[in-house]
Amino acid sequence: MKKLLLFAAIICVLQACTNKSDQRLPILGNREAVEKTVDGKTIVDTVYQTVPPFSYLNQDSVIITDKDFDNKIYVADFFFTSCNSICPVMHRNMLEVYKKYNDNPNVKFLSHSIDIKYDLPSRLKSYATKLGVESGKWAFVHGSRDSIFNIAAKSYLVGAYEDDADPQGLVHQGWFVLVDTKKQLRGAYDGTNEDQVKIMMGDIEKLLDEEKLNEK
Repeated sequence: MKKLLLFAAIICVLQACTNKSDQRLPILGNREAVEKTVDGKTIVDTVYQTVPPFSYLNQDSVIITDKDFDNKIYVADFFFTSCNSICPVMHRNMLEVYKKYNDNPNVKFLSHSIDIKYDLPSRLKSYATKLGVESGKWAFVHGSRDSIFNIAAKSYLVGAYEDDADPQGLVHQGWFVLVDTKKQLRGAYDGTNEDQVKIMMGDIEKLLDEEKLNEK
C-alpha cells in the first residue's frame, strides 16, 4: 500500500500540470542539467527522462520493441487479464480512445500484463479479441517479471508489483501514461475516470498539433 501511495503522490503532482489548457504539455519525470559546447560556447541543456529500449511478445506472438513506437504518440498502461477490479473499467475507457484514433497512424497503445505466469500471448489474444481490438495499433504484451515491473516503476512511474496480501496476488495502479514521439512522459490520467480520459484525448490532440509545429 505504501508503494501505491508513493506513486500516487508523484503522479498526482505531475497530473496537476497536465490540465492547463493554455500551454504546452509539461515533460514529466526526472531531468538532468548537462553542459555542452555549441559554437564554442558552453551552455546548459536539460535532458529529460525517456522510456528505455524494451522487447516483449504481443498478443500475436510477435516480438515488439521500442522501435515500433518510434515517432509515435502512445498511451501505456499496466493490467492483467484476470483482474476483477479496475482493469475492465480501464480498458472500456481505453477502447473509446482506441476507436477515436484507429485510423490515425501516429497514435498507438501499449498495455503491459503484470501476470507473468498466466498472461501468455494466446491468453492476451483472447482478451484483445473479446475487447474488440483487431489491429496491431493496440499491443497487449508479455515480458519477464523484472522487465515489466522495472519499466513500470522506473520509466512510467506506475506502481505494479506482486503482493501476497492481495486476493489476486497482483497490484497495479490504473494510470494511463501519455508518451510523445521522443518517448518522453507528457501526461498521466486515471484510466477509471471518464473525465480524466477525456482530458487525455484533448492532450493527445495537443501533442499531435505540437508535432505538426515541430515539422515546420
